Amino acid sequence: MSSRKLVTISLPPPLLKKAERIAKEENRSKSELLREALRLYVETRDLRKEAARTRLFELIDAAQDRAAGTPPTEIRAIVRDAVAAVRMG
Repeated sequence: MSSRKLVTISLPPPLLKKAERIAKEENRSKSELLREALRLYVETRDLRKEAARTRLFELIDAAQDRAAGTPPTEIRAIVRDAVAAVRMG
């Protein structure tokens, strides 16, 4: 039984070029590079989620301090507009 399985992925050409360049610079195969990238992503996922959650709570606290006295409907509209702007890029 094989210890590895073949997985096919698609990448946008600019990302593929960067991966190829890095693999060449580090004298490793693209498969090795992508395995390491996925391993790092998986191993740091919980830590990144917790950091994002902590930062979100800090932002909420700061927003609440700055918005003291502002009607909740106005705050919701501002937040909705900010989220929409971020999602649009």
